[in-house]
Amino acid sequence: MVTLYSTQSSGNSYKVRLMLAKLARPFRLVEVDIFAGENRTPDFLARNLEGRVPLLEVDGRFLAESNAILFYLADGTRFLPDESFARAETLRWMFFEQNSHEPGIAAARFWLRQVRGGRELRTHDVDRWMEEGYAALSVMERHLASRRFFVGESLTIADIALFAHTHVAEEGDFSLADFPAVRDWLARVASQPGHVNMEWRPQAEAA
Repeated sequence: MVTLYSTQSSGNSYKVRLMLAKLARPFRLVEVDIFAGENRTPDFLARNLEGRVPLLEVDGRFLAESNAILFYLADGTRFLPDESFARAETLRWMFFEQNSHEPGIAAARFWLRQVRGGRELRTHDVDRWMEEGYAALSVMERHLASRRFFVGESLTIADIALFAHTHVAEEGDFSLADFPAVRDWLARVASQPGHVNMEWRPQAEAA
């Protein structure tokens, strides 16, 4: 059984929990309180030098970075295309998520909603987060205007990667009112089999 080191409120951790739920794959869940510094302890840093969650433990080996974990878990499943171009396109949108989407949308949610006094601490960053986040949402809106999912005709890990932070974007002061295709896609992803929300925990395996 794999072990997932995760923070419940983290969008990146949620990606992996959602993937494991969709695969109906049993896993042991270890909650890491990043606000209490549990990700900076010597034990945790021995597992991941960057001190970040999520972190997946597989047979004594540790895999960091949420999208790398998604790729590992999805390999050989319907969530990662076999055809080479579609497979590369899936990676393209996952790179977009990390480079263009997450730095604005996820950062705004973290500092404005989750960190006490974060708005005052990072006032100088808010305008940049808004600019970058809305630019990413605009790209998604144009892409989804004529598509049901980001790659092909079914859900892939590209959708899972982008869904995690987008569905809670309003917690970072983003409005989705002007992005009807994105809103329809969010509803479509949430209606797929095996979907769980961010609060979901595999209670029997929680540690």
